[in-house]
Formats: sequence, structure tokens, C-alpha cells
Amino acid sequence: MTKLSVNINKIATLRNARGGNVPDLLKVAADIQRFGGQGITIHPRPDERHIRYQDARDLKAVVTTEYNIEGNPQHNFIDLVLECKPDQVTLVPDAIGAITSSAGWDTIKNQEYLTEVIQEFQRNGIRTSIFVDPILEMIEGAKKTGTDRIELYTESFAHQYSLGNEKGIEPYTKAALLANELSLGINAGHDLSLDNIKFFKQNIPGLLEVSIGHALISEALYLGLDNTVNMYLNKLK
Repeated sequence: MTKLSVNINKIATLRNARGGNVPDLLKVAADIQRFGGQGITIHPRPDERHIRYQDARDLKAVVTTEYNIEGNPQHNFIDLVLECKPDQVTLVPDAIGAITSSAGWDTIKNQEYLTEVIQEFQRNGIRTSIFVDPILEMIEGAKKTGTDRIELYTESFAHQYSLGNEKGIEPYTKAALLANELSLGINAGHDLSLDNIKFFKQNIPGLLEVSIGHALISEALYLGLDNTVNMYLNKLK
């Protein structure tokens, strides 16, 4: 079964919009795990507009499943990850001020830098994953960095699927087959939803984990958080 890690950035966004501590981020994280979620993902950004660095520290005591911290490995982020020591760190090439992630790493151009960062995290017992587009050369480049896993950036698939174009999955299937050959673990995320997750899962051999935030939290407004988490789990079986 593919694991479901729930990104709780949107919960922090809602909390920060009003000030105070409603909704309680830590309680939501605990509840998601109680409902069956198999991991908690956060993506702190330098301006702390949703997840704050202190949230990352506080969640360490709450997450009993898998703790995944995403972000651009700049100095402050690296220091935070080494302090929190999550189960997994996902390296994402976000530009400062970006609304959301918009591209994977150029693992060839940034190979030396990524290798250095990955080695530091691995020395501290933290599993590493690199956010990549479904481009075979980028998968091969990821392997050369020594990363444990890749995370396929799925925005293009989700867009094509919404248009009725199921062939949009083909680059992802090819990327997954290559990753399997190279003994790279496969994660995926971005714009995956209840509408497309089952089809994606069925066509990605060796898919270990999906990280879903915006769609899941939005769907939960109508369906309830407990129900939504379990709907995802059923589609991932």
C-alpha cells in the first residue's frame, strides 16, 4: 500500500489568518494520524506565512507516524531540519516568495550542491528525497546525488487528467520504471486529489508515498477530515 502523508500547511494558513491558535495545528496533526494518516508533511518557507519554524519544532513531539519536512535547503532550513531530525527531508527548489512549488530540481546542474546537502542529512540519519519533474535525465541525475528517494512533481499529470487526457501519466510511468531500475524510492505530490489519485497510483509502479495538502484540506471542508483521509487510504490500497 502507498502511504498517505498529509501536508498541513493550509491548516497553518487558516490559523495565521486570524491570529491565536484556532485551528490548533498540533491537534489537527494528532487527529490526522488518529484517523489513519500515515505521515505528516510540512513545508516551512522563509517568510513563515503558514508553517512557522517553531511549528516544526513543536510537531516533533506530536508526529508518531512519519515526519516529512519539505523546503529549499538554504542555511536556515538546513539548521531547522538538523535540529528537528524528521524521518524524511524533501528538497524543493522554491524561489523566495513563491506561492507554491512550480518545478523540480535540475539535478544535473545542481548535482554537487545537492550531493553535499544530502550527505549532511544522511549523516544525521534523515532519509532524503528530491523533488523532480518526470524527465529521465533528471531521474538519472538524482541517482548520482546519492538521494534515497525522488518525489515526482505531479502538477502536469493532474492538469492533463482534469482535461480528460489520460496519456499525461505516461512520462510519470516511464520515470517510475527508471527509478525502480536505479533503486530509488518513489514519492509523489502536488495537485493530487480524490479525483485522480487512484489512477495515478495504478500507473506508478513502486509508489511508496504521496504527500497531499491543498486538495485534501479543501475536500475535507465538504466531506470531513476523518472521512477524507480514509477515502484517500481506500483509493491507495
